[in-house]
Amino acid sequence: MIRTSAPVEAPATGAWEELVTTALLGTDRRTPPGGAPGRTAPLALLDAAAVQTLRRRAGLRPARAAERPEPAPADPRPPLPAAAARRLATLLADRPGAAGGGRRGAAPDLMELLPQWLAAANARGYAAPPEALPALLDAARSRTDLRPAVLTFGGPRALWLARFNPDWRFALRAAPGVSLPGPQDADRVRRLWEEGLFAERVALLAALRARRPAEARELLASTWATERAEDRLMFLDSLRTGLGPDDEPFLEQALSDRSRNVRATAAELLSALPGSAFAARMAARAGACVALDHTRGTPTIVVEAPHECDADMERDGVVPKAPTGRGERSWWLGQLVEAAPLGTWHARLGGRTAQEIVALPVADGWRDELHAAWCRAAVRQRDASWARALLGSPSAPEAAGPGALSLAERARLLGTLDAAERAAWVAGFIAAHGLSEAFQLLGVCAVPWAAPLGRAVVDALNIARDAGSYPWSFSGVMGLAERCLDPAEASRLEGLLAVPDEPEDASPGAGGYWAEAFQRLVTTLRLRSAMEEELGPSRSG
Repeated sequence: MIRTSAPVEAPATGAWEELVTTALLGTDRRTPPGGAPGRTAPLALLDAAAVQTLRRRAGLRPARAAERPEPAPADPRPPLPAAAARRLATLLADRPGAAGGGRRGAAPDLMELLPQWLAAANARGYAAPPEALPALLDAARSRTDLRPAVLTFGGPRALWLARFNPDWRFALRAAPGVSLPGPQDADRVRRLWEEGLFAERVALLAALRARRPAEARELLASTWATERAEDRLMFLDSLRTGLGPDDEPFLEQALSDRSRNVRATAAELLSALPGSAFAARMAARAGACVALDHTRGTPTIVVEAPHECDADMERDGVVPKAPTGRGERSWWLGQLVEAAPLGTWHARLGGRTAQEIVALPVADGWRDELHAAWCRAAVRQRDASWARALLGSPSAPEAAGPGALSLAERARLLGTLDAAERAAWVAGFIAAHGLSEAFQLLGVCAVPWAAPLGRAVVDALNIARDAGSYPWSFSGVMGLAERCLDPAEASRLEGLLAVPDEPEDASPGAGGYWAEAFQRLVTTLRLRSAMEEELGPSRSG
């Protein structure tokens, strides 16, 4: 209702701003438009504001209605079972910042189980419940490791929804899966390659490389000269899939690329082709630096590192400038040995096996440098026999093995072995050396852990518990066990749930911590078992 106790004149242009200014200063300091100073001034200000508000609203013209968005595309995949859908809602509610999230004491960390749940749901080909998509996208926004699984699970509806929220733009940049045109749709492939978004082009190249490698390489070559350096690097990496001798000419050209990173990647790919001209050049260079000396009491490897890095070496990916604190000659030697085919050394060093070569003494302190380069070569060339030789026995007193100089290097070497052999080696390492250095090695083992590995981890934790060890130092391994131990192992842990008697030299409260940690482990394993049952049998089941 508009009051009319005082006359109000029509406000001039900018009257609304004038009214706001008067209200901020106060009617004692400024008289409102059309009013008079005194006790009636505030009333006149309110009357003027009411009239001006009505005029502003009455003067608005209705805007053209926005076009209604296209409906979300259909998702043909089957829906989640009801129990699995409820479980997903519970997992998402436990994420940081969500209502009711967090855990204390023996309660499982539900958010850490979400990646495993998503992998299992995707393996079964389920579609995400539409009502869960916002929470899934929020979770993927804060955790990049979740994004591939979330976008696969969310399917076309997640991408449709992401268009309406700027916080979810990552989904549009990393959209998984491109519908690959058939062989007869060359024009469509070309158009998508030339006009598509970067994420679409990467996905197209990867999909094409997996099915029609030569066509993918030719497509990349057609625009190579006009691509940005960072894009060339990403595209070149796709050639790892299906890498073969036919890729050699293209990779040889890439050795002359303007970008050092592109040259280095091309050299790495060429070194994985033992029959390539690049591999032969590197074998000749490395072979000239390493020889076998028979004049000593025991055959010994002698090393003469390069004295210079010439232009041809630099073109083949050898980086001339050594890192700070590293000698130039040893830096060049390591790069040459790493890039040379491992088969070079069998002939060069008397027809010996990898294990025999690694066991040979190396003169003048070059052993660590040479073995470290062989480690990198074994990883690059995926050579399991050399990896075994360099790893050595897991129970050997020299825990680092004869060639691997760090935990990271051992982990990379283990990655060349099959899952069963990898798990057996790590189980032997834990049995001999305990868990203090095993965390990084456990990270490369397949999930769920094989029975021998799971038993080795549980036994080592039990030994640490009984010894009164500082319990918090094992929290990382315990957390890994929650996610990776086979759920069938839960029954073996029943005897570890009680609070143990604490030795005199134990950390205060250690027994209670261990009991709580084992309780959480058992609860989590049973929860993982229930998750699998709720999702139902896998496609292969």
